[in-house]
Amino acid sequence: MTSLPAPRGPRPRKPRATRTRILDAARQTLGHDPDSSLGAIAEAAGVARRTVYGHFTGRAALIEGLTAEAAEAIRLAIADARAPRPDPDPLPDPATDLARFVLTLWPVGDRYRTLLGLARQDLGAQRVSELLAPARDTVAAILARGQQHGVFHTGVPPGPLSRALEAHLLALLDSVNSGLWADDGTGAAAAALIAVGVDRGVAASTVRRLGGASPGTP
Repeated sequence: MTSLPAPRGPRPRKPRATRTRILDAARQTLGHDPDSSLGAIAEAAGVARRTVYGHFTGRAALIEGLTAEAAEAIRLAIADARAPRPDPDPLPDPATDLARFVLTLWPVGDRYRTLLGLARQDLGAQRVSELLAPARDTVAAILARGQQHGVFHTGVPPGPLSRALEAHLLALLDSVNSGLWADDGTGAAAAALIAVGVDRGVAASTVRRLGGASPGTP
């Protein structure tokens, strides 16, 4: 008589899937309470606390994991913003490029906005600066082209102006995080254009042409 194989138990979760689950839970849990414990994050992820420690040695390592995840999301968003695409305007100008870049990056910033404050506290301002450097450099290049073509004001060089614009957009994200404002990126994109010298009406029409709703700039 042939014996039947023993019934298989539930398949263990793949390590990478579990790590992603923990990071997703951490981002949401820390977003509600920045002082959440690893135990609370484990509970939100549906895993044991020892499982969290199996992937991250502590809070700092977990925040670094979120930071690395955000860095990859920024890299992909930059690649998407730079990708060739059929455009209603056959000759896109620097204002269009800047608006598109902000619209593309805004969902990433919205997803990880809580992380910025956590990273400054847990990892230091230098790590945050490293995280944002690729986006900052991309914006500086757009600003340089815009200044050369007379689209943006020239009172501030592209590098410092990019840093000022970064601070401006981070402040808007913080307003969203604090519940003071709600925006899908259209208001932020128009505000960015206005901040670098584009006429308000032109800024609004540029964002609308890219598919955004009519923005209410703060």
